[in-house]
Amino acid sequence: MKVAAEYLPHLGKFGEMAKTAPEGLITVLDIGSSKVSALIAQKGDGGELVVLGTGQRESRGVKRGYIANMTATEIAVREAVEQAEQIAGFNIENVWVSFSAGGLISDIVKLEVDLGGHRVEQSDIDELLKAGRNAIDPAGRMVLHAQPTRYLLDGLAGVKQPLGLHADRLGVEIHVVATDGSPVRNLDLSVRSAHLDVKSIIAAPVATGLACLSEEERELGAALIEIGAGVTNVSVFQGGVLTGLASIPIGGADITDDIAAAFGTSRAYAERMKCFYGSANMSPRDNHDMIDVAPVNAEEGVEGTRITRAQLIATVRQRLDRLMAEIQKELRKLNFDDPVGRQVVLTGGSAELKGIADYAQQALGRTVRIGRPRGLTALPEAHGGPAFATLAGLAMFAAADPVDLRSLQSAHQVVTRPSPTTMFKRLMTAIKTNY
Repeated sequence: MKVAAEYLPHLGKFGEMAKTAPEGLITVLDIGSSKVSALIAQKGDGGELVVLGTGQRESRGVKRGYIANMTATEIAVREAVEQAEQIAGFNIENVWVSFSAGGLISDIVKLEVDLGGHRVEQSDIDELLKAGRNAIDPAGRMVLHAQPTRYLLDGLAGVKQPLGLHADRLGVEIHVVATDGSPVRNLDLSVRSAHLDVKSIIAAPVATGLACLSEEERELGAALIEIGAGVTNVSVFQGGVLTGLASIPIGGADITDDIAAAFGTSRAYAERMKCFYGSANMSPRDNHDMIDVAPVNAEEGVEGTRITRAQLIATVRQRLDRLMAEIQKELRKLNFDDPVGRQVVLTGGSAELKGIADYAQQALGRTVRIGRPRGLTALPEAHGGPAFATLAGLAMFAAADPVDLRSLQSAHQVVTRPSPTTMFKRLMTAIKTNY
């Protein structure tokens, strides 16, 4: 991590100076409405992704996924990364960052060229991808991803490598994710203010899908519902790629606020009540279980009240009912309306609420499971829940480093993996252009 002269150097776990990061080290940063999380990982000898260090701080500068206070966000980023550095014993300089605010759009750009029946040459693929890159029209938005997903030969989809095959027509499907530019620039500036280079900014649903959905689920079709603190992202996967996106400005923090307002307590105590006693389902016993509620101004000698657990759950359910109605509406808009064989996966911090999978299954009329991060070795147990699915997915995305059409080279391979300097220069150019 690059630090200003006034900062003290970081120390490792045993007090020695932290070492410079080795080649191939991956650092990812998930900046959400409730927490900022950092993770440092490295590929093992067998290709597995090994976690070396993690860090977490409360997020006080983000509202509904958008940067609202750059200084507060910068401090949280710096402290989360420093915590991960101290555990890993390395100083890091660049990070992969998630973008989870609303406004994300996902589209598939299809393009075909006439080959006249001859064998597919590398030059044919190069020209097709160049044409595909030029065909992308973000309509004033900033493109976060532009990745060729599969090729088509005479209309036959799903071809991974067309080189050497005969065809009359060669086509390609390009997955494009774009969003409004200003929120991305604010996110980038917040991270750079913490003395870190931004290697790439990744759409959170793309990363979360890698961590929570199997390759087969993404291929057959699944909906991923990430219920964060301030925003719920609805993502539909089909044919191996993200085909549709929607954001709902409702999250777990709204449930907390409802509890605080309903029972006259602080947000901190309401969050504690939600985590320890809250549930999405109610039982007859809940009418008899009593919960003590601390007043907002406990220091003034005001006595708290007592409520039944059923009262608490009823308050939780009111907000969940509204959220599930919105999710169902968005799934219909995204053409995810066939309940047969179409699974829904819940993830995000609010997916840890007791009984929410059973509740969602009844509300949505579909098979529902909780999505937890997988695919990482030595991930701390505290980071193994659905609240950290995006963080784990970011590490998996960075390790795979998929090709992107926005970066081209003139040699035999047209598509290249974006380097840190190229991505950073591109973003800086966008910033200068728009400012």
